[in-house]
Amino acid sequence: MASAPTAFEWIAAAIFALAVIHTFSTRFFVRLAHRNTAHAGLWHLLGEVEAVFGLWALVLLAVFAATEGPRAALHYFEERDFTEPAFLFVIMVIAASRPVLDATRIVLETVSRALPFPRPIALYATILSLGPLLGSFITEPAAMTLCALLLRDRYLAGDVSTRFKYATVGVLFVNVSIGGVLTAYAAPPVLMVADTWGWNTAFMFEAFGWKAILAVLANTAVVTFAFRREIVRAQERSKAGAAPAAVIAIHLAFLAVVVAAGHHPLVYLAAFLFFLGFTEAYPQHQSPLILREGLMVAFFLAGLVTLGGLQDWWLNRLLAGLDAAAVFFGATALTAIADNAALTYLGSLMPNVTPEFQYALVAGAVTGGGLTVIANAPNPAGFSILRQSFADGAISPLWLAVAALPPTVVAICAFWLLPR
Repeated sequence: MASAPTAFEWIAAAIFALAVIHTFSTRFFVRLAHRNTAHAGLWHLLGEVEAVFGLWALVLLAVFAATEGPRAALHYFEERDFTEPAFLFVIMVIAASRPVLDATRIVLETVSRALPFPRPIALYATILSLGPLLGSFITEPAAMTLCALLLRDRYLAGDVSTRFKYATVGVLFVNVSIGGVLTAYAAPPVLMVADTWGWNTAFMFEAFGWKAILAVLANTAVVTFAFRREIVRAQERSKAGAAPAAVIAIHLAFLAVVVAAGHHPLVYLAAFLFFLGFTEAYPQHQSPLILREGLMVAFFLAGLVTLGGLQDWWLNRLLAGLDAAAVFFGATALTAIADNAALTYLGSLMPNVTPEFQYALVAGAVTGGGLTVIANAPNPAGFSILRQSFADGAISPLWLAVAALPPTVVAICAFWLLPR
């Protein structure tokens, strides 16, 4: 029988709830910054979605130190694993570099030419389908960064409707979340359980991968057909010619090293330092690195890790004793307010769970991964890149959830109704 939660665990849950509410209120602070210029900097900070969980993590640690003592708070903080936030920062900066974008654009344009549609429609569909599926090989954070940048520059920069923008972002977030399950190492929620449950890439493709492909293609086809007129009208930002092949190859090599060393922070951080040196040596082949955006996303995830470490007591109570259907739909819903990797990690700690429970938990976690910015680790990266395409430089969490709901329903049908 689980022990009763302590008073501080209740406080930590309340702080987490406030952080979730704050993520849905950022547009209020952005508007407040325009009306109250005397404190505009503070309101802009509170309106930064990427800063929300980091700020509330500081509140949590302050309360922790006040109630449990500074030593206990420091011990808790030092026990957190910040490998994923650091990895996302590094992979996001490298994946968004001009040579890597050039390589990705060349591949996607080549594939799109084989499709029997007008070029803008074919390229849009290729970015939204093949791009997320590539996340199974180059990792979801890299795929999210690449797709978001290409969509922003090619389709969201011109005079297109807000409805089209939200539909595009909603499908992108859902497709990236489910598109990384073709392998056992690319999607954060899969990484949390693969070793513990003995899942390899062959198992992932048989149990999840082919369903993800069908769902990604279906979501892309629907949004492409629905907005085909706006896609054709989209204006592409001017861009320089592609970087030399040798420079592209070196950047791709850096990307490959970081992906391969994803569980070894010292290795990929060392590679990142060499990468920074290389970009300084050949600035003529570079565009400005997105260091600020990457740091903000890492700050967001570090805050989520810090807050999430004290939420296991109520998450485990919700999941324990549920049948497979309840676990699947419960995980899909919970993912909207709790990072799906944290959810599957907690599930991996539960003893004697059945294969049906394992499948339902992971399938539900990836299915709901596009509903909010906190649902899936790569979402803050896409959010940070795409938000400047929206009014006031902000994406409404509410309208994001509304836009992501239809592709989420498609993912539910794929993972739950197709043969298991």
